[in-house]
Amino acid sequence: MTPHNSAKKGDFAKTVLMPGDPLRSEFVAKNYLEAPRLVNNVRGVQGYTGTYKGKPVSVMASGMGMPSMGIYSYELYNFYGVENIIRIGSAGGLSSDVKLRDIVIAASACTDSNYLNSFGLSGSYSPICDFELLKYAVSEAESAGIGYHVGNVLSTDLFYGGEDEKNEKWRDMGVLAVEMETAALYANAAAAGKRALSVCTVSDHIFTGESLEPEERERGFGEMIKLALDISARM
Repeated sequence: MTPHNSAKKGDFAKTVLMPGDPLRSEFVAKNYLEAPRLVNNVRGVQGYTGTYKGKPVSVMASGMGMPSMGIYSYELYNFYGVENIIRIGSAGGLSSDVKLRDIVIAASACTDSNYLNSFGLSGSYSPICDFELLKYAVSEAESAGIGYHVGNVLSTDLFYGGEDEKNEKWRDMGVLAVEMETAALYANAAAAGKRALSVCTVSDHIFTGESLEPEERERGFGEMIKLALDISARM
């Protein structure tokens, strides 16, 4: 056990889905998993383990931002024997090719955070996803007829107050969307020799001002959740 996780060894499956919101963790567990059981609720960060298509799978919240994702993913990889983490969350569209409800599969993650400096590297590290998880994600998305994009995302520390000029520069460099956790997850996976993938639903667009209503978010997030679970079933 850790200061943030009361689960015992073996309580988590080898594959963990990680939404940011603890309530979404509960929603996934109770609506998609068979026989889910609560294995962690320290600080209300709910973690469940059940089965999906006969395969063990867990779901636990990461909280918001890279420091929080950094803590929970580190502990899962290094203390609980987790091999695969799939982030399921929301993102703000940057590219004009990205539309509301589309799914962005993050092949890599840029960041404006100092999180990566903590690894003591002598240059700028570029965190990337696991290629096998990426292949499965593309295959499952195409089979399901889901609109998706594969590319670079921006993991930022700043939710409010972003400047259009800065966002335009990221967009012009081909970055598809902006979110707050992926770079930390991918860096932790690399350091631990484990696997990670970030799959996000576009819930709003930075430049058009469009955004999904709450009921539309539920429908759109359902496609993303099902996609991540179908990936987990292949692991």
